[in-house]
Amino acid sequence: MLKHIVNLVKGQVTGRAESGFPERVLNLCAEYDLVFWDLTWESPVSFTFSTTRRDWKRLRRLTKNLDCDLTAADWKGVPFFLGRIRHRYALWVGFLLSMSLLFYGSFFIWDFQIEGNQNVSREEILRALEKHGVTFGAYGYGINSFDLRNDILLEIPELSYIAVNVRGCRAYIQVREAIPAPEVVRKDQPANTVAAKDAFVTAIQPWDGEKQVLPGTMVKEGQLLIAGVVQSDFGGVRYLRGTGRVYGRTWYELQCQIPLTVRHKIYSGDTKKQRAILIGKNRVNFYFNSSIPGDTCDKITHWDKWRLPGDIPLPVTTVTEELRPFTLQEQVRPEDEALRLADIILTARLASCIQEGTVLKRSLSSQTAGDTLLVTLSAECEEQIGRLVEMP
Repeated sequence: MLKHIVNLVKGQVTGRAESGFPERVLNLCAEYDLVFWDLTWESPVSFTFSTTRRDWKRLRRLTKNLDCDLTAADWKGVPFFLGRIRHRYALWVGFLLSMSLLFYGSFFIWDFQIEGNQNVSREEILRALEKHGVTFGAYGYGINSFDLRNDILLEIPELSYIAVNVRGCRAYIQVREAIPAPEVVRKDQPANTVAAKDAFVTAIQPWDGEKQVLPGTMVKEGQLLIAGVVQSDFGGVRYLRGTGRVYGRTWYELQCQIPLTVRHKIYSGDTKKQRAILIGKNRVNFYFNSSIPGDTCDKITHWDKWRLPGDIPLPVTTVTEELRPFTLQEQVRPEDEALRLADIILTARLASCIQEGTVLKRSLSSQTAGDTLLVTLSAECEEQIGRLVEMP
C-alpha cells in the first residue's frame, strides 16, 4: 500500500511495448535499472507494463534506435494531475484563497472540548466562558489563562480547578469539581432527637443524651425520643446533644390516578425536510417559511459540523430540520399497562418518603372509576425516624 502511494506521488505510467524482439526492451530495463511491474503479455510480440514517470521518459529515449513502438495507455499520479490543471488559474486562485482562509481561521476558536465535569453542565461552563470573552470565533492567542481561571472559579463555585488550553482552532477545557465541605456539627449546642413521623419503634441507639422510649413503643410525629437535657448525679441538669439513631416500622398508603383513554400521535408519513447553514453565528436558510405548520407537527433538528481530515473543525454547520405532521387519535390503554405505569410512579414516590430504610412488605390494589384507574400502594417499611432539633 505504501509503495503504491509513493508511485502515485512520483507519477505512474501504464505503457504498451510492441516489437519484433520484445525481449530487447526488457534487457534495456535490466541494464539501466529501470523499474517496472504488472507485466502482461498480449501476444508474442507485445506486452503491457507499469513504470514510474521518470523511468518511462528514460525508456523512450533508450528505445529510439530500436524497432519498438512504445505507447502510453494510462497516466496516474500527482504530476499528471497538476499538469492537467496548470492552466486553470481560477482553480489555483481558489485553492490559494482557501489555504489562506484556513491559515487565518486557525487563529480563532471554532470548537470546544470539555473534560472532567459531572455535576456542572457543559452549558453552564460555556456560558461562563462566553461571559469572559471565550466564545465561538474568539481569538485563541489573546486568552489570558491565569485571569480567566480566577474569574471562572468565582463565577462557578462548584469548580475547584479549570484550565483552558488553545491548540489550533480548538479549545481544550479541563475542569475539576469541588468536593462539598462536610456539615459542621457544633457538639456544644444542646439538641433533642424527636420522631419525624408516626412509627412503631424497633431499635434505639443513643449516642449522646438519654433515650425516652423503648423498642416496641408506638410514637407520634414530634415525640421526644432522645433527650438532650438529663438529670445530673450531683443535682441540677446537664445539657447534651441528644443524638442517635432510632429505627421504627412505618406504614404508607399512596394513591395515583391513571387515565385509561390516551391520545396517541399517528404520523401521516408526509415528511418535509428543510436545510440551513450556520457560518459562525450567522444562519443562512435555504427555505422561505421557518414556522411549524400548525400544532400537530413535530420538528426534529440535526446539526452536522463540517470537519477536515484529521478531525479539524470548521466554523460551518449544516442544520437539517425534519417536519413530521401527525394527527391525534384517542386509544384505550389496557389496564395492565396502566397498572405497570402506576407501579413505577408510586414506587418512586415511596422511595422519596423513606429515609435510610427498606421496604418490608408492599401490595397494589386498583379499581376503575369511569375512564380512570385508581391505584393504591400499601407498604410497610423500616426506617430511621429520628430527627435532630437544636435547642435555642
